[in-house]
Amino acid sequence: MSDTANYTPPKVWQWDRPSGGAFASINRPVAGPTHEKELPVGKHPLQLYSLATPNGIKVTVMLEELLAQGHSGAEYDAWLIRITEGDQFGSGFVEINPNSKIPALVDRSGSAPRRIFESGSILLYLAEKFGAFLPSDPDKRTEALNWLFWQAGSAPYLGGGFGHFYTYAPVKIEYAINRFAMEVKRQLDVLDRHLAAHKFMAGEDYSIADIAIWPWYGGLVRGEVYGAAEFLDAPAYVHVNRWANAIAERPAVKRGRMVNRTSGDPSGQLRERHDAGDFETRTEDKLKT
Repeated sequence: MSDTANYTPPKVWQWDRPSGGAFASINRPVAGPTHEKELPVGKHPLQLYSLATPNGIKVTVMLEELLAQGHSGAEYDAWLIRITEGDQFGSGFVEINPNSKIPALVDRSGSAPRRIFESGSILLYLAEKFGAFLPSDPDKRTEALNWLFWQAGSAPYLGGGFGHFYTYAPVKIEYAINRFAMEVKRQLDVLDRHLAAHKFMAGEDYSIADIAIWPWYGGLVRGEVYGAAEFLDAPAYVHVNRWANAIAERPAVKRGRMVNRTSGDPSGQLRERHDAGDFETRTEDKLKT
């Protein structure tokens, strides 16, 4: 790795060596599969291939919320994709998401399988399929979609920017951390000002906007994303904390954040989910006893 204080970019960038950091072994500047591997298919109409990152949690929370509302067609199999081992570059996964990012969903309830990738697209697809968590009133619907797409545009600063340089980069670069911390704090202020006047992101009703934003920004202020709550003075964002803590208490959210989880308390890890009863019988602590 070059000394960042003396680095001069070349005229044409070349990928000649790993850049270091937590994901150096799997990062590469090209797309496509690296190996042949078919994806498993379970018994339910919806097949999810994911990991309990903030983007993955969005979808499992949505599915659990749908089931809690009585939408039996939202039953799903959740298969674990281990991104640090390169599962996302298997041929089967690339076929359903050419961008090789989790989560990816296949809906097999129709005459032919339908792929859905990008977490925001999956949330919108499920909301429209089941007529839930997206207001029908045009003004409220538009507000929910405003915030859904705000999250899609903002989170790269939090994840790919702040999170990378604060947590994963092999060296701590003051300029990079300061630059992205400033933007993340501005985004938290955007949320705090909005939530000062609204119970949820689209008003009085919980929606896919909340489901999209909560795993990232709710997790951030609760100290669950990058361990950066103190660094970012998260308690100062009072309204974001109120909103984040209220959503964290929803039973479907508690279940959704367990699915495809591979770290933390074993009782909170349901690495694969194939039945509603798995939460009681197949968490890691129970499988090891």
